[in-house]
Amino acid sequence: MIDASPSGVVQAQLQAYNTKNIEALLRTCAPEAEHRTIYGELLARGHDELRERLLARFAEPDLYARLVSRIAVGNFVTDAEIVTRNFPEGRGTLDLLCIYEVTDGLIQRAWFATGKKVLHPQQG
Repeated sequence: MIDASPSGVVQAQLQAYNTKNIEALLRTCAPEAEHRTIYGELLARGHDELRERLLARFAEPDLYARLVSRIAVGNFVTDAEIVTRNFPEGRGTLDLLCIYEVTDGLIQRAWFATGKKVLHPQQG
């Protein structure tokens, strides 16, 4: 059983993301949850679109989000993360700002601001 506080729900979502457990991640989201850019562009709405978007990301072997900081204000939780990704150009990281709105123990909406990607030197 997860902690149903906004921070607890977001933590459960982060753990599911890092273990690539799509079912556990979707259990933290409302059925019509939305992912948007910080500027409002819709990335995905509802479990079917979230599943498709996240499974594509989960295919990356090095995917991992390291939490740098978290602040909760009421039902909003803001995470700053450094995410390791497998880009077409190679392995690297990017800064990610995530803002989650949690109501009734589920993520209703999430907004993301992505920083510049930094590629790691190739290992020879």
